[in-house]
Formats: sequence, C-alpha cells, structure tokens
Amino acid sequence: MTTLLTDRGYAKLLALYGEEQAATTLAALERIVNLAQPAPERTFPLSERDVILITYGDVARRANEPPLVTLHQLLKRTIRDEINSAHILPFYPYSSDDGFSVIDFYAVDPSLGTWDDIRALSQDFRLMFDAVFNHVSAKSAWFQAYLRMEPPYDEYFISVDPQTDLSQVRRPRTLPLLTRFETAAGERHVWTTFSDDQIDLNAANPDVLLDLIRVLLFYVEQGASIIRLDAIAFLWKQIGTSCIHLPQTHLVIQLMRDVLDAVAPDVTVITETNVPHDENISYFGDGENEAQMVYQFSLPPLTLHTFRTGDSSALSRWAASLRRAGERTSFFNFTASHDGIGVTPARGILSDADIDALIELAEDHGGFVSYKANSDGSRSPYELNISYFDAITDPRITAQDPDTACKRFVCSQAIMLALMGVPGIYFHSLFGSRNDVAGVETTGRYRSINREKLDADVLMGELAQPASVRQRVFEGYRRLLRARIGEAAFHPLGNQQIHNLHPGVFAVERMSLDGTQRVLALHNVRGEALHIDLPAGFGRWRNLLDGEEGSARSIDLQPYEIAWLKAQR
Repeated sequence: MTTLLTDRGYAKLLALYGEEQAATTLAALERIVNLAQPAPERTFPLSERDVILITYGDVARRANEPPLVTLHQLLKRTIRDEINSAHILPFYPYSSDDGFSVIDFYAVDPSLGTWDDIRALSQDFRLMFDAVFNHVSAKSAWFQAYLRMEPPYDEYFISVDPQTDLSQVRRPRTLPLLTRFETAAGERHVWTTFSDDQIDLNAANPDVLLDLIRVLLFYVEQGASIIRLDAIAFLWKQIGTSCIHLPQTHLVIQLMRDVLDAVAPDVTVITETNVPHDENISYFGDGENEAQMVYQFSLPPLTLHTFRTGDSSALSRWAASLRRAGERTSFFNFTASHDGIGVTPARGILSDADIDALIELAEDHGGFVSYKANSDGSRSPYELNISYFDAITDPRITAQDPDTACKRFVCSQAIMLALMGVPGIYFHSLFGSRNDVAGVETTGRYRSINREKLDADVLMGELAQPASVRQRVFEGYRRLLRARIGEAAFHPLGNQQIHNLHPGVFAVERMSLDGTQRVLALHNVRGEALHIDLPAGFGRWRNLLDGEEGSARSIDLQPYEIAWLKAQR
C-alpha cells in the first residue's frame, strides 16, 4: 500500500509543493493512509441496478422525528426496490447556502440527526457524501482561528491586496471575489469565490491538503460509497490565471484518487464542475487516474431545449459525440438537482438564440434567472431557477391538461435514464414537485424554488391519490426504473449508439458489456403521433415497459410515448 502511494504520490507532491516540502508531505500522507485498513483489489462497483437519488436530509419532515430518520423511512416505503443509492446533500453543520458553507466537516447537523442515522441509511442505500473542499464557513473553527492569526490556520486561507489585478479570474457569481475581514494582524481581503460566508481554502498549503485527505478518509469510514468533489474546479488559485481547471487542481484530485485506490478502491469519485462539456470531461483524466464519474451538466438544458422545440436533433448530435474516457469511467446523468439548470454547459452546443429562448421560457413558466460576473465587467446568465417539471411544461397548460403534462415530463426523465451512465434523480423530480415560489419569497434566494421542504405524511397522502400529479409522475418513474434495473443493456459501462430516425424522436440503442443484449429506447418529444421505421436488428422485439411483442419493422408512437424495445433473437 505504502509503495503504491509513494510511487504515485511523490511526483504529484513535487509538482504541487516543490522538493523541500514534497518529501515531508509524503511522509505525513503515508502516516495518514497507514492508519486506514486496506481494501481488496479495485473494481468498478456500479451496474445497471445503480440509480442515485439526490436529496436534502430534511426534504421530508415529520413532527418530533429527526429528518434523517424520516427520510430513511420514506425511502424504504417508496423506492427501496427501484433505487439503491442516495446522495444526501451536505448534512454537516452549516451557516449558509443550504449546507454548502460547512462549519464542521466531521459532524452531522444536529437538526438533521446523528452519524448513527447516516450509518443506518448506509445499511439500506449506498451513500454519496459531499466533499466541500473548495471552501469552509466563515463561522468554522478553522477560519475563526485564522482571524485570530493562530498557527497553522493563519496560512489556511488566501489574502490578496485588493489592488491586485484579478480580472482574469473566471467568476461563477456576481458577488465580490475578495471579502474584507479584520484579523489579529490587521485588515485582510480574503478570497471568497462563492460568497462572503464561504472562505476559500489555500490548497497551495500542503497542511490544508493533508487535512482534506483526513476528512476524505473519515467519510469513507462513516459509510460513503461515492465521494462528490463539490465545486472542485476552483480549488487552486494562481494570480494571473483564470483560477479554474488549473493543472494543480487535477493533480490534487489524482492524489486523492491515489489515496482511495490504496485504502478504499471501491469508493467512487465524482467531480461536480458546472462548465462547458469539453472542460467537464477533462476530470476523467486519462481514464484511470481521476474521477470515475463526471456530471453530465449539458444534459438538463439540452433536454429542456428538446421539449421546447419538439426537435431532438441537438440532443442527438451531442449524445452521439459522447465517449467514455476509460474502462472504469462513466457519466452521471441528471436533469435536475438542488441547483438550477445551468446554461453555460449548453454553450457551443446550442446557439445564443436557443439559450435566450430557454431563459425566456423559464421566466414565462414562473421561474427565475441567475447571473454571473464576466471579466469585462458585464454579466451573463448561468442558471435557470425553476422546478424541472414546470420547466418542461407551462404550468398554465398543466392546470388544463395534467395527464399530458405528466407524460411529457416522464418522457424527459426516460431520456436521462436511457443514456449511457448512472442516473441521478432529484427528489423533487421523482415526486413531481412544482415551483415553490413561496420558498423564494421566504428566503430571498432563487434556488429555493426547487428546494421545498415537504410534510412526509402529506406527501404519502398525495401519492395515494390516483389523479394527482405526484402519483402520476412517481408511478411513471417506477415503471421506467423497474425496466431499467433489470436489463444488462443499461449497464453504465455498456456502449450506446444514437439513431436519427425522426427529429421528433430521441432514439438511443444501449448494449450490454458482452454485446449480447440490445435495447432501443425511443422517446417521442412531440405532442403528435409519429410513425417510426426501426433500424436493422429490431425485426423482433419486446417492449420492456408494457410487455408487448412485435415483429414489425416500424412502430407508431403516441404523443410523448416511450418505448424501450429489447431485441429478440
């Protein structure tokens, strides 16, 4: 174990910190790693059965019960047979940003529950933990010690002369990059990429790196099967550069992967980088040395564009270009999350006019638009804040025809489930949640529109109502999931081929690892019936969704109909 880490790690530490600090840092890293128990030979643990639910720990509440306990019980009652993994969004004590301004990496927010509740969840679901390593809360012990200028924390953060030219730094927000603080050593202007309560860590300090790796291994000990590196693209700062995707950031991720390969090889690393597609997939590294999964950030806006226009051409062209970086890498597919729908990842794929149309759609459907600052002083939209259900269908139309609205939404989700990769389903998408405008009014934050807190018992009551939007969406999702998890063709490492059968149909053929199982997934993205000629090899088929068998070389698809056709020998 130590030899493996030494061979892989020293060159990276040398490049990051120089010869003088590389050797001492490696020795300290080896001591940390040697305290952990080695695991068996590495395997890629995911399969077609793996589906990840994205949820806040307190998304469902019940009086006098810890929210993590409520969530656990709710998930077991509703989706335990269809979804085997859960991404519990940051459940640590925090001071802002709904959990992403972490006060203590090592604690569970007492308002949610305890580590025992997290470990109990891990007995029934594989868990994804957030590693929020770019920044910590201004109220964290680390930053409070910095304000007192107490070693070693006086070197844990980045202070910059406010007169420094930082115009090249790529900004994800419109807020100031530097925040003024009074410290024991006087006034300091500290680097704050996301907000004045989220203080960026100084990864150029090897002691910071060692502390982050301690946290990483602690999460593994607590039951994490997947580690999500939040906002990791901004980790390393170098004045005079864009301070995003720097080579040093990739080296740090590779070093973390080396550590996990040495002691926990079955733990999967996923990078969260809400950037254009080509930049995003750079976090696969060489296919062996960085993330096993990356978020498909282009998929949400492209799917929305597809249903806005009734034309799958742009989505099909993009999907046809997808290639896995290695034999142990795959994509994390999603259409919605706790954040909004990013438009930056669609640039270069959609035209400016198409993106402007999505912005207009979001506002027309009751949503909002968030902006970021550009280096020239201008601002540009980076995110649509709206529930994905209401983004896909105008709420005014839903009120008139909920049946069609639900079919349209479920069809959008079927596309995500059919694509090569591991599906991630946001809690509010699974249960057909709508815009929470009252939440925005309460918090003053646009992202609250898709972060509603629900009464668990009321939710279960709504799921029992056959005509409700929640029930229609949930049962539609369950039907798709049951079909997906039973078919080897949907393995995340299996190949895919895009078929251009008709602009109104998104058609993807999935294949099992051994090539013997094939499923043609058809999705009618238009509100009209379409007659589709099937590609060669699907002369005999069985529809996984309804059991229908056929031998015709064509098929009729009703508006927003989904057909997953398994080739029969």
